[in-house]
Amino acid sequence: MLIEEIKKVAKQAGEIMITAKRPKIMEKSGHANFCTETDEKIQSFLIEKLKIVVPEAQFLGEEDGQDVFTDKMKSGYCFVLDPIDGTSNFIYAYRPSVVSIALLKEGRPFIGVVYNPYDDMMFSAEAGKGAYMNDEKIMSADTPLSESLALFGTAPYYTELQEKTFDIARNLLTMCVDLRRSGTAAWDMCCVALGRCNLYFELKIQLWDYAAAALIAEEAGCTVTDIEGNPLSYTGFTSVVCRARGVKEMPKCLSL
Repeated sequence: MLIEEIKKVAKQAGEIMITAKRPKIMEKSGHANFCTETDEKIQSFLIEKLKIVVPEAQFLGEEDGQDVFTDKMKSGYCFVLDPIDGTSNFIYAYRPSVVSIALLKEGRPFIGVVYNPYDDMMFSAEAGKGAYMNDEKIMSADTPLSESLALFGTAPYYTELQEKTFDIARNLLTMCVDLRRSGTAAWDMCCVALGRCNLYFELKIQLWDYAAAALIAEEAGCTVTDIEGNPLSYTGFTSVVCRARGVKEMPKCLSL
Protein backbone atom coordinates (compact mmCIF):
# COMPACT_ATOMS: atom_id res chain seq x y z
CA MET A 1 0.00 0.00 0.00
CA LEU A 2 1.12 3.53 -0.79
CA ILE A 3 0.74 4.80 2.77
CA GLU A 4 2.86 1.94 4.10
CA GLU A 5 5.68 2.83 1.72
CA ILE A 6 5.53 6.47 2.86
CA LYS A 7 5.60 5.41 6.52
CA LYS A 8 8.66 3.27 5.83
CA VAL A 9 10.48 6.26 4.31
CA ALA A 10 9.45 8.46 7.28
CA LYS A 11 10.89 5.94 9.73
CA GLN A 12 14.18 5.80 7.83
CA ALA A 13 14.32 9.61 7.87
CA GLY A 14 13.74 9.53 11.62
CA GLU A 15 16.78 7.32 12.02
CA ILE A 16 18.87 9.98 10.29
CA MET A 17 17.53 12.55 12.77
CA ILE A 18 18.23 10.65 15.97
CA THR A 19 21.68 9.45 14.93
CA ALA A 20 22.88 12.87 13.70
CA LYS A 21 25.79 14.58 15.40
CA ARG A 22 25.53 18.12 16.78
CA PRO A 23 24.36 20.05 13.74
CA LYS A 24 25.92 22.95 11.90
CA ILE A 25 23.39 25.79 12.06
CA MET A 26 22.39 28.05 9.17
CA GLU A 27 20.03 30.95 9.79
CA LYS A 28 17.23 31.79 7.35
CA SER A 29 15.08 34.92 7.12
CA GLY A 30 13.01 35.70 10.20
CA HIS A 31 13.68 35.69 13.92
CA ALA A 32 15.22 32.40 15.16
CA ASN A 33 14.50 30.69 11.83
CA PHE A 34 17.16 27.99 11.60
CA CYS A 35 18.17 25.28 9.19
CA THR A 36 20.77 22.58 9.82
CA GLU A 37 22.76 20.22 7.66
CA THR A 38 20.51 17.47 8.96
CA ASP A 39 17.36 19.26 7.72
CA GLU A 40 18.89 19.38 4.26
CA LYS A 41 20.15 15.80 4.43
CA ILE A 42 16.75 14.45 5.46
CA GLN A 43 14.91 16.45 2.80
CA SER A 44 17.25 15.15 0.09
CA PHE A 45 16.73 11.62 1.41
CA LEU A 46 12.94 12.03 1.42
CA ILE A 47 12.86 13.31 -2.14
CA GLU A 48 15.13 10.52 -3.36
CA LYS A 49 13.05 7.76 -1.75
CA LEU A 50 9.59 9.21 -2.38
CA LYS A 51 10.36 9.68 -6.09
CA ILE A 52 10.56 5.91 -6.23
CA VAL A 53 7.23 5.55 -4.41
CA VAL A 54 5.35 8.07 -6.61
CA PRO A 55 7.54 8.84 -9.67
CA GLU A 56 5.13 11.41 -11.12
CA ALA A 57 4.86 13.48 -7.93
CA GLN A 58 6.04 17.04 -7.53
CA PHE A 59 7.79 18.16 -4.35
CA LEU A 60 7.40 21.10 -2.01
CA GLY A 61 9.86 21.19 0.88
CA GLU A 62 10.96 23.66 3.51
CA GLU A 63 14.65 23.51 2.59
CA ASP A 64 16.84 23.95 -0.52
CA GLY A 65 14.72 26.65 -2.14
CA GLN A 66 11.83 24.28 -2.91
CA ASP A 67 9.40 26.15 -0.70
CA VAL A 68 7.05 27.93 -3.12
CA PHE A 69 3.66 26.41 -3.90
CA THR A 70 2.86 26.81 -7.58
CA ASP A 71 -0.36 26.43 -9.58
CA LYS A 72 1.14 23.33 -11.18
CA MET A 73 1.14 21.66 -7.77
CA LYS A 74 -2.67 21.85 -7.66
CA SER A 75 -2.91 18.99 -10.15
CA GLY A 76 -1.73 15.41 -9.81
CA TYR A 77 0.34 14.37 -6.82
CA CYS A 78 2.53 16.67 -4.74
CA PHE A 79 4.57 15.71 -1.68
CA VAL A 80 4.82 18.44 0.99
CA LEU A 81 7.80 17.83 3.24
CA ASP A 82 9.09 19.11 6.54
CA PRO A 83 12.25 17.11 7.20
CA ILE A 84 12.49 18.33 10.80
CA ASP A 85 9.46 20.11 12.22
CA GLY A 86 10.93 21.50 15.41
CA THR A 87 14.40 22.43 14.18
CA SER A 88 15.11 24.60 17.23
CA ASN A 89 14.19 21.63 19.44
CA PHE A 90 16.57 19.48 17.41
CA ILE A 91 19.42 21.98 17.74
CA TYR A 92 19.06 22.20 21.52
CA ALA A 93 18.18 18.51 22.07
CA TYR A 94 14.78 19.56 23.42
CA ARG A 95 12.19 16.99 22.41
CA PRO A 96 10.27 16.43 20.29
CA SER A 97 11.09 16.97 16.63
CA VAL A 98 9.20 15.13 13.88
CA VAL A 99 9.36 14.19 10.22
CA SER A 100 6.25 15.36 8.36
CA ILE A 101 5.19 14.05 4.95
CA ALA A 102 1.94 14.99 3.22
CA LEU A 103 0.82 13.80 -0.18
CA LEU A 104 -1.62 16.13 -1.89
CA LYS A 105 -3.83 14.84 -4.70
CA GLU A 106 -5.36 17.47 -6.96
CA GLY A 107 -4.40 20.08 -4.38
CA ARG A 108 -6.10 18.39 -1.42
CA PRO A 109 -4.60 16.26 1.37
CA PHE A 110 -4.67 12.57 0.46
CA ILE A 111 -2.12 11.00 2.82
CA GLY A 112 -0.48 12.38 5.95
CA VAL A 113 2.39 10.87 7.92
CA VAL A 114 4.08 12.41 10.98
CA TYR A 115 6.83 10.46 12.76
CA ASN A 116 8.37 11.20 16.14
CA PRO A 117 11.54 9.07 16.13
CA TYR A 118 12.44 9.81 19.75
CA ASP A 119 9.33 8.00 21.02
CA ASP A 120 8.81 5.81 17.93
CA MET A 121 5.32 7.26 17.36
CA MET A 122 4.06 6.98 13.78
CA PHE A 123 0.91 8.98 13.03
CA SER A 124 -0.79 8.37 9.70
CA ALA A 125 -4.01 9.01 7.84
CA GLU A 126 -5.50 8.55 4.41
CA ALA A 127 -8.44 10.74 3.40
CA GLY A 128 -11.69 9.10 4.46
CA LYS A 129 -10.03 6.13 6.18
CA GLY A 130 -9.41 7.33 9.74
CA ALA A 131 -6.29 8.28 11.70
CA TYR A 132 -3.79 5.94 13.29
CA MET A 133 -0.85 5.94 15.68
CA ASN A 134 1.44 2.93 15.35
CA ASP A 135 -1.36 1.24 13.37
CA GLU A 136 -3.98 1.66 16.10
CA LYS A 137 -6.97 3.84 15.29
CA ILE A 138 -7.15 7.10 17.24
CA MET A 139 -9.87 9.65 17.95
CA SER A 140 -9.68 13.07 19.52
CA ALA A 141 -11.13 13.59 23.00
CA ASP A 142 -14.79 14.46 23.56
CA THR A 143 -14.19 16.25 26.88
CA PRO A 144 -14.80 20.02 27.08
CA LEU A 145 -12.01 22.56 26.90
CA SER A 146 -12.45 23.37 30.60
CA GLU A 147 -11.24 19.85 31.45
CA SER A 148 -8.37 19.77 28.96
CA LEU A 149 -4.91 21.02 28.11
CA ALA A 150 -4.56 23.49 25.24
CA LEU A 151 -1.56 24.04 22.98
CA PHE A 152 -0.29 27.05 21.11
CA GLY A 153 2.50 28.08 18.82
CA THR A 154 4.16 31.47 19.01
CA ALA A 155 4.80 31.98 15.27
CA PRO A 156 8.37 32.89 16.31
CA TYR A 157 9.51 33.94 12.82
CA TYR A 158 6.80 36.63 12.69
CA THR A 159 7.50 38.98 15.57
CA GLU A 160 4.60 41.27 14.62
CA LEU A 161 2.21 38.52 15.80
CA GLN A 162 3.69 38.07 19.27
CA GLU A 163 1.46 40.51 21.15
CA LYS A 164 -1.75 39.11 19.70
CA THR A 165 -0.57 35.53 20.25
CA PHE A 166 0.07 36.07 23.93
CA ASP A 167 -3.13 38.07 24.41
CA ILE A 168 -5.05 35.06 23.09
CA ALA A 169 -2.99 32.64 25.17
CA ARG A 170 -3.58 34.63 28.35
CA ASN A 171 -7.34 34.55 27.81
CA LEU A 172 -7.32 30.91 26.74
CA LEU A 173 -5.54 29.97 29.98
CA THR A 174 -8.65 30.92 31.95
CA MET A 175 -10.74 28.53 29.84
CA CYS A 176 -8.67 25.34 30.09
CA VAL A 177 -6.66 23.33 32.62
CA ASP A 178 -3.32 24.73 31.41
CA LEU A 179 -1.33 25.67 28.31
CA ARG A 180 1.58 23.89 26.64
CA ARG A 181 3.97 24.78 23.82
CA SER A 182 6.09 22.10 22.12
CA GLY A 183 7.78 24.03 19.31
CA THR A 184 6.40 21.85 16.51
CA ALA A 185 3.00 22.45 14.93
CA ALA A 186 2.75 18.98 13.39
CA TRP A 187 3.33 17.33 16.76
CA ASP A 188 0.82 19.60 18.49
CA MET A 189 -1.96 18.73 16.04
CA CYS A 190 -1.15 15.04 16.38
CA CYS A 191 -1.44 15.39 20.17
CA VAL A 192 -4.93 16.84 19.70
CA ALA A 193 -5.74 13.97 17.33
CA LEU A 194 -4.50 11.46 19.91
CA GLY A 195 -6.64 12.93 22.70
CA ARG A 196 -3.83 14.25 24.88
CA CYS A 197 -4.96 17.86 24.40
CA ASN A 198 -8.13 19.45 23.06
CA LEU A 199 -7.07 22.58 21.21
CA TYR A 200 -4.09 24.01 19.34
CA PHE A 201 -3.73 27.41 17.72
CA GLU A 202 -1.04 29.37 15.91
CA LEU A 203 -1.40 32.61 13.99
CA LYS A 204 0.92 31.81 11.09
CA ILE A 205 2.43 28.54 9.95
CA GLN A 206 3.56 27.27 6.58
CA LEU A 207 2.06 24.54 4.41
CA TRP A 208 4.75 21.99 5.32
CA ASP A 209 4.01 22.56 9.02
CA TYR A 210 0.32 21.63 8.78
CA ALA A 211 -0.38 19.65 5.59
CA ALA A 212 0.15 16.16 7.04
CA ALA A 213 -0.98 16.77 10.62
CA ALA A 214 -4.18 18.61 9.66
CA LEU A 215 -5.36 15.55 7.72
CA ILE A 216 -4.47 13.26 10.64
CA ALA A 217 -6.38 15.53 13.03
CA GLU A 218 -9.45 15.75 10.78
CA GLU A 219 -9.51 11.97 10.36
CA ALA A 220 -9.41 11.73 14.17
CA GLY A 221 -12.60 13.79 14.39
CA CYS A 222 -11.02 17.22 14.91
CA THR A 223 -12.21 20.44 13.34
CA VAL A 224 -9.27 22.17 11.64
CA THR A 225 -9.71 25.71 10.29
CA ASP A 226 -8.00 29.05 10.17
CA ILE A 227 -8.61 31.42 13.07
CA GLU A 228 -11.68 32.87 11.32
CA GLY A 229 -13.25 29.44 10.94
CA ASN A 230 -12.49 29.01 7.24
CA PRO A 231 -11.23 25.74 5.73
CA LEU A 232 -7.47 25.55 5.23
CA SER A 233 -6.28 26.38 1.72
CA TYR A 234 -3.35 23.94 1.39
CA THR A 235 -1.57 26.44 -0.81
CA GLY A 236 0.69 28.28 1.64
CA PHE A 237 0.85 29.93 5.04
CA THR A 238 -2.21 30.29 7.24
CA SER A 239 -3.41 30.61 10.81
CA VAL A 240 -4.58 27.29 12.28
CA VAL A 241 -7.01 26.26 14.98
CA CYS A 242 -7.32 22.52 15.65
CA ARG A 243 -10.23 21.59 17.93
CA ALA A 244 -10.95 18.15 19.38
CA ARG A 245 -14.44 16.69 19.29
CA GLY A 246 -15.23 18.07 22.73
CA VAL A 247 -14.58 21.68 21.69
CA LYS A 248 -17.78 22.30 19.78
CA GLU A 249 -17.32 26.02 19.10
CA MET A 250 -14.41 28.33 18.42
CA PRO A 251 -13.41 29.97 21.74
CA LYS A 252 -14.24 33.66 21.65
CA CYS A 253 -10.76 34.66 22.78
CA LEU A 254 -9.39 33.49 19.41
CA SER A 255 -11.17 36.38 17.70
CA LEU A 256 -9.15 39.05 19.56
